[in-house]
Amino acid sequence: MIFRRWCLLTGAICLLLAGLGCDSLMTSAPTAGDDFASPVDGLDTDLSLVFLQGDENFAKAFTVAEGLGPIFNNVSCEGCHPGDGRGSPATGFFRFSKDGDLLIDNGGPQHQDRVIAGARLIPETVPEDADRSFRIPPVVFGTGLIEAIDEATILALADPDDADGDGISGRPNWVTAAPWVPYSHVGGGAGPQLGRFSRKAQVSSLLQQVTEAYNQDMGITSDFLPEENFHAQRSTTVVVGDVAPDPEISAATVLQTTMYVRLLAPPRRGKLTDAVQRGDGMFNSIGCANCHVPSLQTGAHEIPQLSQQSAPLYSDLLLHDMGPGLADDRPDGDATGTEWRTTPLWGTRLVPDFLGGHEFYLHDGSATSLHEAILAHGGEAQSARDAYAGMGAAAQDDLVAFLKSL
Repeated sequence: MIFRRWCLLTGAICLLLAGLGCDSLMTSAPTAGDDFASPVDGLDTDLSLVFLQGDENFAKAFTVAEGLGPIFNNVSCEGCHPGDGRGSPATGFFRFSKDGDLLIDNGGPQHQDRVIAGARLIPETVPEDADRSFRIPPVVFGTGLIEAIDEATILALADPDDADGDGISGRPNWVTAAPWVPYSHVGGGAGPQLGRFSRKAQVSSLLQQVTEAYNQDMGITSDFLPEENFHAQRSTTVVVGDVAPDPEISAATVLQTTMYVRLLAPPRRGKLTDAVQRGDGMFNSIGCANCHVPSLQTGAHEIPQLSQQSAPLYSDLLLHDMGPGLADDRPDGDATGTEWRTTPLWGTRLVPDFLGGHEFYLHDGSATSLHEAILAHGGEAQSARDAYAGMGAAAQDDLVAFLKSL
């Protein structure tokens, strides 16, 4: 991590000193594409420096003196997203509500399981009758490309009434953006907005995703959300928060972190072996690609590296009914308790590298192998799941090899 940041900084300096032979001063960098925390290629000096600062923000571990808490889940962005990848059940958390009510007065919609010392708070408890959904943190790379995909491109894939009769009826999750997200940001402004981020596509704006993560996950207030995240389940009527004045970070810090996430590149594909190519054919032939659409095109964007690019995310970013086996029975926006946004598959090959050699898949990390994850599919994916289950072991191995090349 330190070496990567040094490379980013020296790379930015080299852009400024291009004519002075900087290349001779640098050691070799790690193989490109084998991590989750590299920027998209070709950033100019200004964006490289913003990316570097956002990287520092993402890794920063907050203390109580700096504003951590009073209730929180982790001390840093990186604490939940190791190496900017997905988390594990150990870093997961509950979201909860009841019949669409986010239960704000009862600590919802996110359960914070930690409190700072001296705050006179008891850890949050989830109301007995609440609908709860355990989730592991998703990957954060590639979100800039997802943000840059035109709304019309995503909506063109929707088939809510299954008009073509293929059993797949993906639909958008229309949500309301936070009032402080401006029109100038994708997914911001008044009126229904297309959700494209988080497990049920219940967030429309990357700025909102980052701001709320600071506030909900770490208890860090900002110019966008300046009030502490207290909860109603207090041990006394007098509650002492952290000692830092609010807001604890500026809008500039949030925007730097948002830009960092926006500029994170998805990792490159692995080797295209014979097994991978056979698995690719099966992935398409049994219908997996009907939801896990291999690539979507981004629209025009002010950042050239995000403009008119092929985004190989393997997702349609739409909601699909995944059946009772994967249901959390908790609605989120327009999403029902059985619906989930199609999870992008890019970066699958590197999952064990950032989770101590372990693998965790699905929204709750309950599958510890890709084989288990595929067999857990139901609902609209039942046909594809059954086709996979009916294959011989060698064919299943080929399909898994394909997934592990993404």
